[in-house]
Amino acid sequence: MSDQYEIRAIDPHTLKELRVRDDAGNAPRPVTENGEGGSPLRCCLSRSEPGEGLALVSYAPLRRWAHETAAEPGPYDEVGPVFIHPGDCGGWAGGASGAFPDAMRGTRRVLRAYTAEGSILGGRLIDGEGSGAGAGLTIERGLAELYENPLVAAVHVRAVEFGCFLVETRRV
Repeated sequence: MSDQYEIRAIDPHTLKELRVRDDAGNAPRPVTENGEGGSPLRCCLSRSEPGEGLALVSYAPLRRWAHETAAEPGPYDEVGPVFIHPGDCGGWAGGASGAFPDAMRGTRRVLRAYTAEGSILGGRLIDGEGSGAGAGLTIERGLAELYENPLVAAVHVRAVEFGCFLVETRRV
């Protein structure tokens, strides 16, 4: 964990709800990981194993955050697919150092910053393979730059190709 923000997996109470009915009103979709595994799990911020049983659910991270903080995301509210364990896995312990979880890293990520009121404030592209904007920028450096702005209350890390929510950070 940085002194500016904390890294957060989906909390246990929310996971319990998602395992019954997701944020789009659907029952979780059971999935068996095929091939080499490696799907990002938002419950424990790890990667799936080959043959592992997972649950695919719709999740509204900004809506959940807004409910806790009394923010109003309005048109910025999004619902998207995430993989979670179908039962309690113990969650994410934060790792020994509290550093950004390696399982949520990738060559291309986007960081979206939100104000305490729920409006999008800005973002950063992280592109480990590119030569343009975001090339060579680490997730940690991108988060640090965004949290330099005192109006930033939360930053979501997403995959670029699919737009999937990966992990939430919140100002401490």
